[in-house]
Amino acid sequence: MAISQARIIESLEQASSNVNPDEFIFSFLDAYGFPKSTITRLRKGDDSRNVASGNDIGLKKKLYFRSVPEGADLNAEADALKASEVVSRNDIRFIIVTDFKSLVSFDLKAEERLETTMDEFDKQYAFFLPLAGYEKAVMYSEHPADVKASEKMGRLFDLIRERNDLSKPADIHALNVFLTRLLFCFYAEDTGIFEQGQMTSAIQSTTQEDGSDVDQFFTDLFIVLNLEDSAPERKSMAAHFQEFPYVNGGLFEADEPIPEFGRKARRLLIDCGNMDWSEINPDIFGSMFQAVIDEDQRGNLGQHYTSVSNIMKVIQPLFLDKLYEELEKSRKSERKLKELLLRLQNLRIFDPACGSGNFLIIAYKELRKLEMEVIDVLNAASDQSEMYYSGIKLSQFYGIEIDDFAHEVAVLSLWLAEHQMNMVFKEKFGYAEAALPLRDSGHITCGNSLHLDWGDVCPSIDYVGNPYEIYICGNPPFLGHAGRNSEQNKDMQLVFSGFKCVGNLDLVACWFWKGAQYIANKNAESAFVATNSICQGEQVCILWPPILDLGVGIRFAYQTFNWKNNAKQNAAVHVVVVGLSNKASIDRRFLYREINKNFHKMEPENINPYLVESDDTVVFSRRRPLQDVSEMLFGNMPNDGGQFLLSTDEKHEIINNEPALSRFVKRVLGAQEFLQSKERWCLWLKNASENDIDSSLELRKRVSKVRELRLASNRLPTQKRASMPHLFGEIRQPSTGSYILVPGVSSERRQYIPIGLFNADVISTNANLIIPNASLYEFGIITSEMHNDWMRTVAGRMKSDYRYSASLVYNTFPWPEANPEQMSIIKGLAEEILLIREDYPDLSLSKLYDPLKMPSSLRDAHQALDVAVEKLYRKKPFRDVNDRLEHLFARYESLVAQEKAKNIKGSK
Repeated sequence: MAISQARIIESLEQASSNVNPDEFIFSFLDAYGFPKSTITRLRKGDDSRNVASGNDIGLKKKLYFRSVPEGADLNAEADALKASEVVSRNDIRFIIVTDFKSLVSFDLKAEERLETTMDEFDKQYAFFLPLAGYEKAVMYSEHPADVKASEKMGRLFDLIRERNDLSKPADIHALNVFLTRLLFCFYAEDTGIFEQGQMTSAIQSTTQEDGSDVDQFFTDLFIVLNLEDSAPERKSMAAHFQEFPYVNGGLFEADEPIPEFGRKARRLLIDCGNMDWSEINPDIFGSMFQAVIDEDQRGNLGQHYTSVSNIMKVIQPLFLDKLYEELEKSRKSERKLKELLLRLQNLRIFDPACGSGNFLIIAYKELRKLEMEVIDVLNAASDQSEMYYSGIKLSQFYGIEIDDFAHEVAVLSLWLAEHQMNMVFKEKFGYAEAALPLRDSGHITCGNSLHLDWGDVCPSIDYVGNPYEIYICGNPPFLGHAGRNSEQNKDMQLVFSGFKCVGNLDLVACWFWKGAQYIANKNAESAFVATNSICQGEQVCILWPPILDLGVGIRFAYQTFNWKNNAKQNAAVHVVVVGLSNKASIDRRFLYREINKNFHKMEPENINPYLVESDDTVVFSRRRPLQDVSEMLFGNMPNDGGQFLLSTDEKHEIINNEPALSRFVKRVLGAQEFLQSKERWCLWLKNASENDIDSSLELRKRVSKVRELRLASNRLPTQKRASMPHLFGEIRQPSTGSYILVPGVSSERRQYIPIGLFNADVISTNANLIIPNASLYEFGIITSEMHNDWMRTVAGRMKSDYRYSASLVYNTFPWPEANPEQMSIIKGLAEEILLIREDYPDLSLSKLYDPLKMPSSLRDAHQALDVAVEKLYRKKPFRDVNDRLEHLFARYESLVAQEKAKNIKGSK
């Protein structure tokens, strides 16, 4: 069992506050839980497991400890041990060297270095936690080298920040530029752009160990990298600088200040350079450096990284699939293959929220792979041998990014991706264009995407008026109302000028609207990742009708799935992918649905804004039901500060003290009480007289507090309710009969929302919706799968759960026609469901309706009801949920049309 971290900290505090050279290592071993017998034998010098010699202590697979005289070079000693045969042979994890003033340690498994003073040693306890059984958490990445690079660069950034003033925007920009240039150089010296290890070796051999001249080294290096080989200024530079090649591309053009370095920063800089940067994936550079800049995100590298598999969900159906289809059609035609190569050169890929360029990088690499396959097929199909070079240029890729640093990294990462793909091209065909000098990079604009004219950033035609083939894609910021700042709210007002209820939209809706406007009547398409809420509930009514009015429709979509990047604290985000195109150009549509963690591809005739197969119907919220059925209301809102709501213990205490109050105590149900079978009670004083309240100490006290609470409110309606402080703030409870209760929020896992039927003596709070004086027939219809399918489609969401709405779900639901005999059948089946529930008094509704625990008898009863309800709509059984929804949307359209016709007729 791992030892308590609290104990480790306490032991190290004692050891580091009173350092005894003869006892330090033994106190250290004791702190990390090494056996007492081992420590005793080591102290006596007779432990055969000590693999070290002299005064050193070494434990196989654990650690190697060496003490040195004060003033010795701890790093040199540690480096020597790191390279020693004894450490290698015994698979040592930690090297520790100290003069009892300072300490240097290596974690050879994690490839981490620690430098600290003994005064601060106890604060570094986490570095050695693997000795106590706590292995270090590893940040997510598809490549372990990405993680190591991020960690080392993060520590380097911390050291730079300690020595440099970064209080001004210009200083931060200069550091951003420096870090991107440094990244290029690290990558260049491991991928053939520079000589192997050229920069790192030069730093090690030509700069002072205290780091005092490292800034001058980089000043000179960046100057020479921007000088052509023939430039006379080169000849005045030191020989080791002249050996570096001309880079060009504007990367080293601007004269930006270089940060100062110290001894530790120089040493860490060399450590970073000694990594193999060829193993590091350019796709993740931006995410890596986001983690570098933001300490809070060091452990969440994956949070900033959109995985390749998720990016492919966007770009594959958007343009890759159709291009590969074109390749398959052209395999036997040299002419068509050459036309396809020209088509690839005419593409424009545009990400108007590009971040550090993930989407653009993956799109570039995938198009280069396709191009190589086309060239391969062309060589096989052609009678004569030709040398085809890549015609795809970075200048075909466009982006907008608001963050200065992410913008710099996006530009750099595209260059590195180009070099990477040139190396792949060379390996495949035996030749490639020279890596240097760099050519033009992508057109990445630093600015606010919601302020800029996208047509200015990414022109849709060339200089003679010929249209490009343009694909807009990306993963814009989601941000619902609660997560936005005031500037983002202003941006939304700007984008949606003239729209109503803009605040109810998620921020990502801005990119859908601007994207739709851009592609309308152009040779262009768009596809974005978005929160699923833009395709549910009231957001559909606001966003989608204007998009559809532009003549733009949905060509493909991924229905709701979990957006996971495997960060350590990965928050559940439920998203969709929606691809838009001009309706006139859509010949096939594709809908992707996740079933048992696999995505299944369907080809519907149309995809509506709810991402189901149906006409482009949009369901608008209504104050009244679409048909002649009972009205649905919110439950009763206490607005009491908790004064009227009672636990079971409070109920017993009140009745014991004042038995006369028992007639005012009622069972109360919020959504949790209803679903979890929890007991809760309330004081229901609707029929209490003034004398009843005045004669009760308990009621006087509680009613007085409610009055004070309401008077203190800054809302006028609440203040007015202080005149009736003995009543719930809002009362909608039926006086007699029964009512249907629907919880306001229900889990997405349930096939059926659990719905209740209660008499008027049970009080419902406003966490539920109620249908007063409802019958078993209405209970049966809204319990059915038909109604649940409608709810799942048009309801909003609270995170992943469904949020039931009277105006959007119940009032818009297209009820079936039913005669008395059919209604009687539905009532009987609905009653059977209620009776079966009573057979399980120990199970809450939450458990009864858990899809993994639902009793078979209850499931069978629901399925029998489902069949009967479906027969009210049509005799032919429905194939599946899409078939049901298609029918429901068609009936909804018909009922709305009838209503409009009736209103027109009535107005004449």
